[in-house]
Parts: sequence; C-alpha cells; structure tokens
Amino acid sequence: MAAQGYPLAPWPRVSVVIPTLNEARNLPHVLGALPESIYEIIVVDGFSVDDTLAVVSKQRPDARIVMQTRSGKGNALACGCAAATGDIIAMIDADGSIDAGEIPTFVSALLGGADFAKGTRFAKGGGSADITRLRALGNRMLTGMVNRLYGTEYTDLCYGFNVFWQKHLPVLGLDAAIIPPTDGSAPLWGDGFEIETLINIRIAAAGLVVAEVPSFERSRIHGVSNLYAFSDGIQVLRTILYERFIVPRRESRIRNEHHRRTDGQGSP
Repeated sequence: MAAQGYPLAPWPRVSVVIPTLNEARNLPHVLGALPESIYEIIVVDGFSVDDTLAVVSKQRPDARIVMQTRSGKGNALACGCAAATGDIIAMIDADGSIDAGEIPTFVSALLGGADFAKGTRFAKGGGSADITRLRALGNRMLTGMVNRLYGTEYTDLCYGFNVFWQKHLPVLGLDAAIIPPTDGSAPLWGDGFEIETLINIRIAAAGLVVAEVPSFERSRIHGVSNLYAFSDGIQVLRTILYERFIVPRRESRIRNEHHRRTDGQGSP
C-alpha cells in the first residue's frame, strides 16, 4: 500500500530515533526487536559513560550515532529528529519498555490517514507492566486537563511511543541547535521528560489528525529510570498551563509588534 503523500513508495521509509544514556545492557534487546523494514536507525547519545556506543556499533553497524547538543530526553529527540531523513519518524525508548515490533501498527495508522500516531497504554489492547498507581492517577488527571483545554480525546498523555510523518516535524517546534548558558542554569524548554506532553499539546493545537494506537509498556529491563513521579508531574502540569495560556499571549504580542512595525514602515 502506498503511503499518503508518497505515492511512489511501496512502503514509507521509517527513521527510528532512540535516545540513550548508559543503556548498554538494554540496547541488544531494543535493537534486535526492530522490524527488518526499518529504513534508518538514529541513536542519540547523551554522552554515556558505559559501553552504549560500542554496543550500538557492534549490534547495528548501520545505525547512525548522533551526540546530543544539550542534555535531557527532549533534546535527544530534537537532535534525532533533525538528523532523520525518512518519510516517517518513530520515537522509541532505549530501556526496553517499548516494543519496537509494534512500529508497523503505528505506520498503518498513518497510512490510514492520520498525521500522527501516538501510543496509549490505557485503551483496549494496551497496558503497562511498569506504571505505578500514583503515576497512572497523575497521568489520568493531566490527560483530562489537556482534553478539556484542547478538545482532544486522549487516553494517555505521557507515553513516549510516537510515530508521525516527517513533514509535520516543524509543528513540534523542536530545536537542536541552541547552545545553553555555560553555567547550566537555564535548561531549554522541552528538553526534559515533559517532551511527550509538549508534543501532544502542539499537535493538538495545530489541528493534526491524531490516531491513538494501543501499546503495551514493559518494565525497564536493566537499570533504574530517571523519571520522578512528583517532580516530573509538576513539570508536566507547568507545560500544560504554559503552552495553553502563556505561549498564545506571547505569539499575539509578537504578531502585534510585527504589524506595528510594518504599518510604521508603510506610513507616509
């Protein structure tokens, strides 16, 4: 079946972006689970101190390795997406919690007319062996808030399995090029774990056609997650409020200032 917007391709070229930070023990499983039809693998590393890069080179010598420009998962995804050359970009985690074998199901949702396919653990057919009751409750409350503010019908706000047409990348507003202050005091907006929420809000605000795809989240295979339920939940809440109320006002001010300058230049 030809991809929508790419009539000459029998199957769209899929670029898989995998952010890593000391995931050497998990990567053999993650890389081994990728479908054979994947066009491009991009591993974005946050300057790991274990054998992450050596494992990638051994397991998948065809993979492209990109080093982060800043820190955080959001920045890793920004760097990976900037390097992607496929028709479709798939974001998966490097800890083994996401089943890369589900990627074709997400691609099928795009071929069926969706602009963006987001994974959900809370729709029929999905599930999680990892999420705690506290995180599930927080996710449900935050998801409900986004649905009310944006008119969406999301069932899962904070899951990192996202697959979308590369042509919609500008909607996400990801920036891999900005260099942060040398003292590290001002992390760039969207560089942390709030990235999933940021992406889901921005695709909703842009009016893209979104398909939720049921997905099962496994427990991390090795190591300990860097996710902290309370502090990261607060950051997600901040993201929702900032994107809904602050960003539109800022963009309005910018447009008004532009109109004033344009009108001034055109006056006799």
